[in-house]
Amino acid sequence: MAISSTQFCDILRAPGASSPITSSLSHKQTLFTSQRVPVTFHSLTYCNVTYCNACRFKRTQFRTLAAIGEWEEETEDDPHGGDSVDAADDMKAVHLPPKLPERDFAGTPYVPVYVMLPLGIIDMNCELVDPEILVNQLKILKSINVDGVMVDCWWGIVEAHTPQVYNWSGYRRLFQIVRELELKLQVVMSFHECGGNVGDDVHIPLPQWVMEIGQNNPEIYFTDREGRRNSECLTWGIDKERVLRGRTAVEVYFDYMRSFRVEFNEFFVDGIIAEIEVGLGPCGELRYPTYPAKHGWKYPGIGEFQCYDKYLMKSLSKAAEARGHLFWARGPGNAGSYNSTPHETGFFRDGGEYDSYYGRFFLNWYSQVLIDHGDRVFALANLAFEGTCISAKVSHQNFFFF
Repeated sequence: MAISSTQFCDILRAPGASSPITSSLSHKQTLFTSQRVPVTFHSLTYCNVTYCNACRFKRTQFRTLAAIGEWEEETEDDPHGGDSVDAADDMKAVHLPPKLPERDFAGTPYVPVYVMLPLGIIDMNCELVDPEILVNQLKILKSINVDGVMVDCWWGIVEAHTPQVYNWSGYRRLFQIVRELELKLQVVMSFHECGGNVGDDVHIPLPQWVMEIGQNNPEIYFTDREGRRNSECLTWGIDKERVLRGRTAVEVYFDYMRSFRVEFNEFFVDGIIAEIEVGLGPCGELRYPTYPAKHGWKYPGIGEFQCYDKYLMKSLSKAAEARGHLFWARGPGNAGSYNSTPHETGFFRDGGEYDSYYGRFFLNWYSQVLIDHGDRVFALANLAFEGTCISAKVSHQNFFFF
């Protein structure tokens, strides 16, 4: 279950304020304990806690918990239900499914609950933003039995100016606070740009020294059929190319992860860092940047292939040569544009070129490049974080298969 930052900010109140938590959740307290419902909060957003009140909290909780069928029908009217457009919108959002029968979770595995911290919790100078507010919010999370928090460690902040010069200062202060409150950490190795995607409220670019290389050699970025570059992350074509001041891309990622492991060794030993999530592409996901909004994509367009930088084209040429068909060393010319639908294209329509010998060859190569990148980075992550739980994000597109 996902709960948005807007809904969750009603929980984040100043210490000493009257607490709606006990009265609103007393009969459902096991939601956070014995029932062990798997819950992921996508963001912990700072809010002005002065305006939080029990009534508003109750309405928010009613709406979000109803989504998993665990909330009982309301027995009293909301006294502020008709006071504003806000309340009217809230009532529209409430749609109770049929009440589910009681379920027994006895004997089921424990599912830890982690709350994702704001993307901009560490600023571009690698300093912790509003630590006092953060401490108060973390105390509230602790009071409702949240196990820990998730935080992105941004490559563009830590190794911002000079290769292999890492600044972890803001993260160290954050981790110390988390440890003092006896919470745990899920840490994300974020090797992508932040900004321009759904939920992004800050802009964190790739490291400055990487962008300087990109100005002279834009081929280090994913490229579409028309030659438009995407600086959200580095093309997997340079995973084994020494174009980053004498290092390959995977060497850069490994050096970063190894530096983190050495810097925060005590937090691994103490078990404070419970999991490392490894960024593998745009938004940290193992996927191509197929549908960038900055290039005009709109839902539900099919997107475009992103294989036209010279490094991936060289890989495609080698694969075509190995198959004995040099003329296959090209991307599809009939796959449409960012906002096409499959049936509008010669490649993806029923009976289209995707099912030809060339189409199968190309899609197999394109997919294998994706898999190989994940294998390489994960193998190095296992070396850097041996003995630690490692995870990754795998995206899914539910509007078209692409």
